[in-house]
Amino acid sequence: MAFNMALWKVNGDKLDTMPKTKLDSEDRLEKWIYEDPSVMGMYIFIIGRQVQTDYGGRIDLLGIDSQGDLIIIELKRDKTPRDVVAQVLDYASWVKDLTYDEVNAITSSNHSKSLSVAFSEYFGMTIPETINASHRMIIVASELDSSSERIVQYLAEEHNVDINAVFFNTFKLETEEFIGRAWLMDPGELQIRSERKQSWSGFWFVNVGEIEGDHRNWDDCRKYGYVSAGQGERFPRAMKNLKIGEKVFAYLSEYGYVGFGEVVKEAQMIKDFFVEDEKKYLLNLELKAKNAGENKDNPEMSEWAVGIKWIRTFNREDAKTFKGIFVYPATLCKLRNQETINFLKREFGVKEQES
Repeated sequence: MAFNMALWKVNGDKLDTMPKTKLDSEDRLEKWIYEDPSVMGMYIFIIGRQVQTDYGGRIDLLGIDSQGDLIIIELKRDKTPRDVVAQVLDYASWVKDLTYDEVNAITSSNHSKSLSVAFSEYFGMTIPETINASHRMIIVASELDSSSERIVQYLAEEHNVDINAVFFNTFKLETEEFIGRAWLMDPGELQIRSERKQSWSGFWFVNVGEIEGDHRNWDDCRKYGYVSAGQGERFPRAMKNLKIGEKVFAYLSEYGYVGFGEVVKEAQMIKDFFVEDEKKYLLNLELKAKNAGENKDNPEMSEWAVGIKWIRTFNREDAKTFKGIFVYPATLCKLRNQETINFLKREFGVKEQES
């Protein structure tokens, strides 16, 4: 059955169906996604719009995620459902071979800055050593026919092709206009399936950043169960990558790795971070980081804290390290260095069920 979206207004003890209308111009939707891809519920940076391929086509929007993977976003427009499915697959056959230099050229053409600079400014982290190791395809439409939906689901579920469809419908009530969004398949599940195909260990590297302006201190993080970053708009973006249930290794500059734990609370402004064991907000506790509350009311400059259930920690003096151990200069990245992973799993006593 083809997807069908509906919206109701609560009117007392009954529901009034809101009339669905056709979006007057899909160029508006493309512009909205280009300027703010979070309308799709995705944390990505759009590097190019109407990107010319070598095969004569134009990709409506081309994005990149925090892991350096590319995302092809194609609006259905006036194409038939099957045509748009075929087209996005055709575009993927071109995107898969894009080199760093080619992706950099697309970014520079659209944003007048290099890929590495644009990536760092948007995500708050250094661009990964390898980009375009994988790619995703997203079809944007108001609806697809049942056959096309089945094709997309078949490719994703049976062959692990990272393809999905997101539906936007317009509703009007008097002079007000509303947009509704729904995915054909859960994008989170598809992302997990995609990660399994790649060489990621499942562990995150988090830089405690203790030496930066007395805004954070490992002793506080260890005692109250959190890691944080802030004092710049790119840092909240980095911390928001950490999702509940994911595992982190905490690195303390000039010492080594000091903690292994599991994310139990996603990123929030530090003034809102509540420490359950203490029954108090973090900023109301005695902290060694005397400037932790600086800019606490400014979402772009505040410290952002992520709750961590520490499984094993060490004093800074007992930090685990070796010559050549993986170190990342920014806040956060996925840990892929196998020598470092093997060392940390041994030193922190990581069990198989914790991997």
